[in-house]
Amino acid sequence: MLTRREWMRQAAGVTAVAAMPGLLGSKGHAKTPSSDDQAISGAGSLKAHAAARGLLTGCAVNANLLREDEGFRKLLAEQYNIVVPENCMKWNILRPTADTYNFTDADSLVAFAETHGMKVRGHNFVWHEALPGWFATAVNKGNAQKFLVDHIRTVGGRYTGKMHSWDVVNEAIWIPDGRPDGMRTSSPWFQMLGPGYIDLAFRTARAADPTALLTYNDYSIEYDNDEEGKKRTAVLALLRRMKADKVPLDALGIQSHIHSVSKDGFSRGVSELIEGAKALGLQVFVTELDVNDDAIDTDDMAERDKIVAEVYRNYLTAALNGTEVKAVLTWGASDKNTWLNHGTKFRKQHPDRTQRPLPFDPEYAPAPAFFAMRECFDNAKKR
Repeated sequence: MLTRREWMRQAAGVTAVAAMPGLLGSKGHAKTPSSDDQAISGAGSLKAHAAARGLLTGCAVNANLLREDEGFRKLLAEQYNIVVPENCMKWNILRPTADTYNFTDADSLVAFAETHGMKVRGHNFVWHEALPGWFATAVNKGNAQKFLVDHIRTVGGRYTGKMHSWDVVNEAIWIPDGRPDGMRTSSPWFQMLGPGYIDLAFRTARAADPTALLTYNDYSIEYDNDEEGKKRTAVLALLRRMKADKVPLDALGIQSHIHSVSKDGFSRGVSELIEGAKALGLQVFVTELDVNDDAIDTDDMAERDKIVAEVYRNYLTAALNGTEVKAVLTWGASDKNTWLNHGTKFRKQHPDRTQRPLPFDPEYAPAPAFFAMRECFDNAKKR
Protein backbone atom coordinates (compact mmCIF):
# COMPACT_ATOMS: atom_id res chain seq x y z
CA MET A 1 0.00 0.00 0.00
CA LEU A 2 1.50 3.33 -1.06
CA THR A 3 1.90 6.07 1.49
CA ARG A 4 1.29 9.71 0.72
CA ARG A 5 5.03 10.39 0.58
CA GLU A 6 5.72 7.40 -1.66
CA TRP A 7 2.89 8.46 -4.00
CA MET A 8 4.32 11.96 -4.33
CA ARG A 9 7.85 10.63 -4.83
CA GLN A 10 6.67 8.21 -7.51
CA ALA A 11 4.46 10.74 -9.30
CA ALA A 12 7.05 13.50 -9.32
CA GLY A 13 9.92 11.17 -10.26
CA VAL A 14 12.17 12.43 -7.47
CA THR A 15 13.83 10.74 -4.52
CA ALA A 16 12.41 12.95 -1.82
CA VAL A 17 9.72 15.53 -1.39
CA ALA A 18 8.57 17.77 1.40
CA ALA A 19 5.51 16.79 3.39
CA MET A 20 2.30 18.18 1.91
CA PRO A 21 1.11 21.32 3.66
CA GLY A 22 -2.41 22.09 4.63
CA LEU A 23 -3.80 18.79 5.90
CA LEU A 24 -6.90 19.69 7.88
CA GLY A 25 -8.56 18.37 10.96
CA SER A 26 -12.31 18.32 11.47
CA LYS A 27 -12.30 22.01 12.42
CA GLY A 28 -10.14 23.06 9.48
CA HIS A 29 -6.92 23.31 11.51
CA ALA A 30 -3.65 21.85 10.30
CA LYS A 31 -2.77 18.48 11.77
CA THR A 32 0.14 16.07 11.69
CA PRO A 33 -0.75 13.12 9.45
CA SER A 34 -1.01 9.78 11.21
CA SER A 35 0.15 6.53 9.59
CA ASP A 36 -3.47 5.95 8.53
CA ASP A 37 -3.57 9.38 6.89
CA GLN A 38 -0.40 8.67 4.95
CA ALA A 39 -1.70 5.46 3.37
CA ILE A 40 -3.48 6.79 0.31
CA SER A 41 -3.89 3.67 -1.81
CA GLY A 42 -5.43 0.29 -1.04
CA ALA A 43 -7.31 0.58 2.24
CA GLY A 44 -6.40 4.28 2.30
CA SER A 45 -7.91 5.08 -1.10
CA LEU A 46 -11.00 7.16 -1.70
CA LYS A 47 -12.87 4.15 -3.04
CA ALA A 48 -12.07 2.04 0.02
CA HIS A 49 -13.27 4.71 2.44
CA ALA A 50 -16.38 5.35 0.31
CA ALA A 51 -17.21 1.66 -0.07
CA ALA A 52 -17.06 1.19 3.71
CA ARG A 53 -20.14 3.44 3.84
CA GLY A 54 -21.84 1.93 0.78
CA LEU A 55 -20.86 4.87 -1.41
CA LEU A 56 -19.50 5.07 -4.92
CA THR A 57 -16.82 7.65 -5.63
CA GLY A 58 -15.32 8.59 -8.95
CA CYS A 59 -14.47 11.28 -11.44
CA ALA A 60 -14.95 12.49 -14.99
CA VAL A 61 -12.42 10.90 -17.32
CA ASN A 62 -10.64 12.78 -20.09
CA ALA A 63 -10.27 10.40 -23.04
CA ASN A 64 -6.86 11.76 -24.08
CA LEU A 65 -5.43 11.24 -20.62
CA LEU A 66 -6.90 7.74 -20.44
CA ARG A 67 -5.28 6.91 -23.75
CA GLU A 68 -1.90 8.56 -23.25
CA ASP A 69 -1.11 8.94 -19.53
CA GLU A 70 -0.18 5.83 -17.58
CA GLY A 71 -0.09 7.81 -14.32
CA PHE A 72 -3.68 8.90 -14.86
CA ARG A 73 -4.80 5.32 -15.56
CA LYS A 74 -3.05 4.18 -12.40
CA LEU A 75 -4.72 6.93 -10.39
CA LEU A 76 -8.17 5.95 -11.65
CA ALA A 77 -7.65 2.27 -10.89
CA GLU A 78 -6.33 2.89 -7.40
CA GLN A 79 -8.76 5.56 -6.24
CA TYR A 80 -12.19 5.14 -7.85
CA ASN A 81 -15.01 2.65 -8.20
CA ILE A 82 -17.08 4.62 -10.73
CA VAL A 83 -16.18 6.82 -13.70
CA VAL A 84 -18.05 9.13 -16.06
CA PRO A 85 -16.86 10.35 -19.48
CA GLU A 86 -15.93 14.00 -19.53
CA ASN A 87 -16.77 14.38 -23.23
CA CYS A 88 -16.54 11.15 -25.21
CA MET A 89 -20.23 10.22 -24.90
CA LYS A 90 -21.51 13.63 -25.94
CA TRP A 91 -23.05 14.10 -29.38
CA ASN A 92 -20.18 16.11 -30.86
CA ILE A 93 -17.72 13.30 -30.14
CA LEU A 94 -19.95 10.30 -30.86
CA ARG A 95 -21.53 11.68 -34.06
CA PRO A 96 -18.90 12.86 -36.61
CA THR A 97 -21.64 12.92 -39.26
CA ALA A 98 -25.41 12.66 -39.22
CA ASP A 99 -25.20 9.04 -40.35
CA THR A 100 -22.14 7.71 -38.49
CA TYR A 101 -20.96 7.07 -34.95
CA ASN A 102 -17.44 6.94 -33.48
CA PHE A 103 -17.37 4.81 -30.33
CA THR A 104 -13.57 4.50 -30.05
CA ASP A 105 -13.07 6.57 -26.89
CA ALA A 106 -16.36 5.57 -25.28
CA ASP A 107 -15.62 1.88 -25.82
CA SER A 108 -12.14 2.34 -24.35
CA LEU A 109 -13.54 3.93 -21.21
CA VAL A 110 -16.13 1.19 -20.70
CA ALA A 111 -13.49 -1.50 -21.30
CA PHE A 112 -11.11 0.14 -18.81
CA ALA A 113 -13.85 0.28 -16.21
CA GLU A 114 -14.79 -3.36 -16.74
CA THR A 115 -11.15 -4.43 -16.44
CA HIS A 116 -10.80 -2.62 -13.12
CA GLY A 117 -14.17 -3.51 -11.62
CA MET A 118 -15.56 0.03 -11.92
CA LYS A 119 -19.07 1.18 -12.67
CA VAL A 120 -19.76 3.71 -15.44
CA ARG A 121 -22.12 6.68 -15.58
CA GLY A 122 -23.17 7.73 -19.07
CA HIS A 123 -23.08 11.47 -19.81
CA ASN A 124 -25.24 12.39 -21.66
CA PHE A 125 -28.07 11.59 -24.06
CA VAL A 126 -29.72 15.01 -24.42
CA TRP A 127 -28.15 18.43 -23.87
CA HIS A 128 -28.45 21.78 -25.56
CA GLU A 129 -24.67 22.05 -25.87
CA ALA A 130 -21.86 19.88 -27.31
CA LEU A 131 -23.84 19.28 -30.50
CA PRO A 132 -21.91 18.54 -33.70
CA GLY A 133 -21.50 21.16 -36.39
CA TRP A 134 -23.83 19.35 -38.79
CA PHE A 135 -26.69 19.39 -36.26
CA ALA A 136 -27.95 22.90 -37.05
CA THR A 137 -28.53 22.19 -40.72
CA ALA A 138 -29.48 18.50 -40.57
CA VAL A 139 -31.96 18.43 -37.67
CA ASN A 140 -35.33 20.18 -37.85
CA LYS A 141 -38.84 19.95 -36.46
CA GLY A 142 -39.71 17.26 -38.95
CA ASN A 143 -36.92 14.85 -38.02
CA ALA A 144 -35.76 15.87 -34.54
CA GLN A 145 -37.73 13.12 -32.80
CA LYS A 146 -36.19 10.48 -35.04
CA PHE A 147 -32.68 11.80 -34.42
CA LEU A 148 -33.21 11.83 -30.65
CA VAL A 149 -34.81 8.37 -30.48
CA ASP A 150 -32.29 6.77 -32.86
CA HIS A 151 -29.38 8.27 -30.92
CA ILE A 152 -30.56 7.01 -27.55
CA ARG A 153 -31.43 3.58 -28.95
CA THR A 154 -28.06 3.26 -30.66
CA VAL A 155 -25.86 4.54 -27.84
CA GLY A 156 -27.89 3.18 -24.94
CA GLY A 157 -28.33 -0.13 -26.72
CA ARG A 158 -24.60 -0.49 -27.32
CA TYR A 159 -23.91 -0.33 -23.60
CA THR A 160 -27.00 -2.11 -22.30
CA GLY A 161 -26.24 -3.81 -19.00
CA LYS A 162 -22.85 -2.09 -18.70
CA MET A 163 -23.93 1.26 -17.26
CA HIS A 164 -24.63 2.15 -13.66
CA SER A 165 -26.62 5.21 -14.75
CA TRP A 166 -27.23 7.68 -17.56
CA ASP A 167 -27.63 11.43 -17.45
CA VAL A 168 -30.59 11.23 -19.79
CA VAL A 169 -31.37 14.95 -19.89
CA ASN A 170 -28.84 17.57 -18.83
CA GLU A 171 -29.63 21.16 -17.81
CA ALA A 172 -33.19 21.51 -19.12
CA ILE A 173 -34.11 24.27 -16.65
CA TRP A 174 -33.07 27.89 -17.28
CA ILE A 175 -35.05 30.54 -15.42
CA PRO A 176 -33.89 33.53 -17.56
CA ASP A 177 -35.78 32.13 -20.57
CA GLY A 178 -38.95 33.25 -18.81
CA ARG A 179 -41.31 30.27 -18.87
CA PRO A 180 -43.39 29.78 -15.71
CA ASP A 181 -42.13 26.20 -15.45
CA GLY A 182 -38.53 27.29 -15.89
CA MET A 183 -37.92 25.24 -19.02
CA ARG A 184 -34.94 26.19 -21.19
CA THR A 185 -36.67 27.42 -24.34
CA SER A 186 -33.32 28.27 -25.93
CA SER A 187 -32.51 24.56 -26.21
CA PRO A 188 -32.79 23.31 -29.79
CA TRP A 189 -34.56 20.22 -28.44
CA PHE A 190 -37.26 22.40 -26.85
CA GLN A 191 -37.56 24.54 -29.95
CA MET A 192 -38.07 21.52 -32.21
CA LEU A 193 -39.99 19.13 -29.95
CA GLY A 194 -41.45 21.26 -27.18
CA PRO A 195 -41.27 20.27 -23.50
CA GLY A 196 -42.25 16.70 -24.37
CA TYR A 197 -38.68 15.94 -25.45
CA ILE A 198 -37.77 15.20 -21.83
CA ASP A 199 -40.35 12.46 -21.34
CA LEU A 200 -39.55 11.06 -24.77
CA ALA A 201 -35.85 10.84 -23.90
CA PHE A 202 -36.45 9.07 -20.59
CA ARG A 203 -38.93 6.58 -22.02
CA THR A 204 -36.58 5.80 -24.90
CA ALA A 205 -33.65 5.40 -22.51
CA ARG A 206 -35.57 2.92 -20.36
CA ALA A 207 -36.40 0.83 -23.40
CA ALA A 208 -32.78 0.96 -24.60
CA ASP A 209 -31.29 -0.05 -21.24
CA PRO A 210 -33.76 -1.32 -18.63
CA THR A 211 -31.08 -1.70 -15.92
CA ALA A 212 -29.36 1.70 -15.92
CA LEU A 213 -30.48 4.31 -13.38
CA LEU A 214 -32.00 7.16 -15.36
CA THR A 215 -30.92 10.57 -14.08
CA TYR A 216 -31.89 14.20 -14.53
CA ASN A 217 -28.75 16.31 -14.06
CA ASP A 218 -28.47 20.09 -13.46
CA TYR A 219 -26.23 22.84 -12.06
CA SER A 220 -26.48 26.04 -9.99
CA ILE A 221 -29.18 24.60 -7.76
CA GLU A 222 -27.21 24.20 -4.55
CA TYR A 223 -26.77 27.66 -3.02
CA ASP A 224 -29.07 29.41 -0.54
CA ASN A 225 -29.94 32.42 -2.68
CA ASP A 226 -32.99 33.58 -4.64
CA GLU A 227 -31.56 32.85 -8.09
CA GLU A 228 -30.58 29.26 -7.38
CA GLY A 229 -33.64 28.82 -5.18
CA LYS A 230 -35.91 29.55 -8.14
CA LYS A 231 -34.05 27.10 -10.33
CA ARG A 232 -34.07 24.47 -7.57
CA THR A 233 -37.84 24.89 -7.21
CA ALA A 234 -38.30 24.46 -10.95
CA VAL A 235 -36.09 21.36 -11.06
CA LEU A 236 -38.01 19.70 -8.23
CA ALA A 237 -41.31 20.63 -9.88
CA LEU A 238 -40.12 19.00 -13.09
CA LEU A 239 -39.20 15.82 -11.23
CA ARG A 240 -42.57 15.73 -9.45
CA ARG A 241 -44.40 16.17 -12.73
CA MET A 242 -42.37 13.40 -14.35
CA LYS A 243 -43.08 10.97 -11.51
CA ALA A 244 -46.79 11.86 -11.56
CA ASP A 245 -46.84 11.08 -15.29
CA LYS A 246 -45.04 7.78 -14.67
CA VAL A 247 -41.96 8.80 -16.64
CA PRO A 248 -39.11 6.39 -15.82
CA LEU A 249 -36.84 8.44 -13.55
CA ASP A 250 -34.49 7.01 -10.92
CA ALA A 251 -32.15 9.75 -9.75
CA LEU A 252 -31.34 13.44 -9.46
CA GLY A 253 -27.83 14.53 -10.35
CA ILE A 254 -26.58 17.62 -8.49
CA GLN A 255 -23.59 18.88 -10.45
CA SER A 256 -22.02 20.73 -7.50
CA HIS A 257 -19.64 23.21 -9.13
CA ILE A 258 -18.89 25.08 -5.90
CA HIS A 259 -17.16 28.42 -5.26
CA SER A 260 -14.28 28.77 -2.83
CA VAL A 261 -15.57 32.19 -1.73
CA SER A 262 -19.29 32.96 -1.58
CA LYS A 263 -21.59 35.11 0.52
CA ASP A 264 -24.19 32.34 0.34
CA GLY A 265 -24.24 29.00 2.07
CA PHE A 266 -25.54 25.75 0.58
CA SER A 267 -26.76 23.64 3.50
CA ARG A 268 -30.43 24.61 3.03
CA GLY A 269 -30.26 24.29 -0.75
CA VAL A 270 -28.66 20.87 -0.68
CA SER A 271 -31.11 19.72 1.97
CA GLU A 272 -34.08 20.89 -0.13
CA LEU A 273 -32.80 19.01 -3.15
CA ILE A 274 -32.14 15.81 -1.25
CA GLU A 275 -35.41 15.89 0.66
CA GLY A 276 -37.32 16.65 -2.53
CA ALA A 277 -35.70 13.71 -4.30
CA LYS A 278 -36.25 11.45 -1.32
CA ALA A 279 -39.97 12.26 -1.27
CA LEU A 280 -40.14 11.03 -4.88
CA GLY A 281 -38.22 7.85 -4.18
CA LEU A 282 -35.20 9.03 -6.16
CA GLN A 283 -31.54 8.38 -5.53
CA VAL A 284 -29.20 11.39 -5.51
CA PHE A 285 -25.76 11.64 -7.10
CA VAL A 286 -23.18 14.39 -6.67
CA THR A 287 -22.08 14.29 -10.29
CA GLU A 288 -19.52 17.02 -11.10
CA LEU A 289 -18.00 18.30 -7.87
CA ASP A 290 -15.14 20.77 -7.97
CA VAL A 291 -14.24 24.01 -6.21
CA ASN A 292 -13.45 27.15 -8.21
CA ASP A 293 -10.65 28.93 -6.31
CA ASP A 294 -10.32 32.03 -8.52
CA ALA A 295 -11.83 34.31 -5.85
CA ILE A 296 -9.21 33.42 -3.23
CA ASP A 297 -7.03 36.51 -2.83
CA THR A 298 -3.82 34.89 -1.69
CA ASP A 299 -1.43 33.26 -4.13
CA ASP A 300 -0.03 31.08 -1.37
CA MET A 301 -0.67 27.57 -2.67
CA ALA A 302 -0.88 25.92 0.72
CA GLU A 303 -3.44 28.46 1.92
CA ARG A 304 -5.49 28.10 -1.26
CA ASP A 305 -5.46 24.31 -0.92
CA LYS A 306 -6.56 24.61 2.69
CA ILE A 307 -9.53 26.81 1.75
CA VAL A 308 -10.55 24.50 -1.10
CA ALA A 309 -10.35 21.48 1.22
CA GLU A 310 -12.57 23.19 3.77
CA VAL A 311 -15.19 23.89 1.09
CA TYR A 312 -15.10 20.21 0.12
CA ARG A 313 -15.56 19.29 3.76
CA ASN A 314 -18.48 21.65 4.31
CA TYR A 315 -20.24 20.69 1.09
CA LEU A 316 -19.89 16.94 1.49
CA THR A 317 -20.89 17.14 5.14
CA ALA A 318 -24.16 18.69 3.99
CA ALA A 319 -24.63 16.30 1.08
CA LEU A 320 -23.88 13.16 3.08
CA ASN A 321 -25.90 14.14 6.14
CA GLY A 322 -28.53 11.53 5.30
CA THR A 323 -28.27 8.37 3.24
CA GLU A 324 -29.89 9.54 0.00
CA VAL A 325 -26.66 10.45 -1.83
CA LYS A 326 -25.27 7.22 -3.26
CA ALA A 327 -22.36 8.48 -5.36
CA VAL A 328 -19.87 11.36 -5.26
CA LEU A 329 -17.95 12.19 -8.45
CA THR A 330 -15.60 15.09 -9.10
CA TRP A 331 -15.35 16.70 -12.53
CA GLY A 332 -11.89 15.39 -13.20
CA ALA A 333 -9.42 13.86 -10.78
CA SER A 334 -6.40 16.11 -11.06
CA ASP A 335 -5.72 19.82 -11.45
CA LYS A 336 -3.59 18.78 -14.44
CA ASN A 337 -6.56 18.88 -16.80
CA THR A 338 -9.47 20.58 -15.06
CA TRP A 339 -11.93 22.37 -17.33
CA LEU A 340 -11.56 25.40 -15.05
CA ASN A 341 -8.08 25.98 -16.49
CA HIS A 342 -9.11 25.76 -20.17
CA GLY A 343 -8.74 29.41 -21.08
CA THR A 344 -9.49 32.25 -18.68
CA LYS A 345 -13.30 32.16 -18.64
CA PHE A 346 -13.30 30.83 -15.07
CA ARG A 347 -10.13 32.69 -14.00
CA LYS A 348 -11.26 36.28 -14.44
CA GLN A 349 -9.86 37.52 -11.12
CA HIS A 350 -6.54 35.68 -11.50
CA PRO A 351 -6.14 34.94 -15.23
CA ASP A 352 -2.44 34.14 -14.86
CA ARG A 353 -2.99 31.68 -12.00
CA THR A 354 -4.08 28.12 -12.63
CA GLN A 355 -6.81 26.76 -10.41
CA ARG A 356 -6.50 23.88 -7.95
CA PRO A 357 -10.08 22.61 -7.68
CA LEU A 358 -9.67 18.83 -7.41
CA PRO A 359 -8.47 16.15 -4.96
CA PHE A 360 -5.19 15.51 -6.79
CA ASP A 361 -2.59 18.04 -7.88
CA PRO A 362 -1.01 18.19 -11.38
CA GLU A 363 1.54 15.53 -10.39
CA TYR A 364 -1.27 13.24 -9.15
CA ALA A 365 -0.28 13.68 -5.53
CA PRO A 366 -3.22 13.93 -3.10
CA ALA A 367 -4.15 17.50 -2.25
CA PRO A 368 -5.78 18.47 1.06
CA ALA A 369 -9.15 18.10 -0.70
CA PHE A 370 -8.43 14.37 -0.99
CA PHE A 371 -8.18 14.06 2.78
CA ALA A 372 -11.27 16.21 3.29
CA MET A 373 -13.26 13.93 0.98
CA ARG A 374 -12.00 10.83 2.72
CA GLU A 375 -12.85 12.23 6.12
CA CYS A 376 -16.39 13.02 4.94
CA PHE A 377 -16.82 9.49 3.69
CA ASP A 378 -15.68 8.17 7.06
CA ASN A 379 -18.19 10.37 8.85
CA ALA A 380 -21.11 9.48 6.56
CA LYS A 381 -23.87 7.14 7.62
CA LYS A 382 -23.72 3.70 6.07
CA ARG A 383 -25.92 3.28 3.00
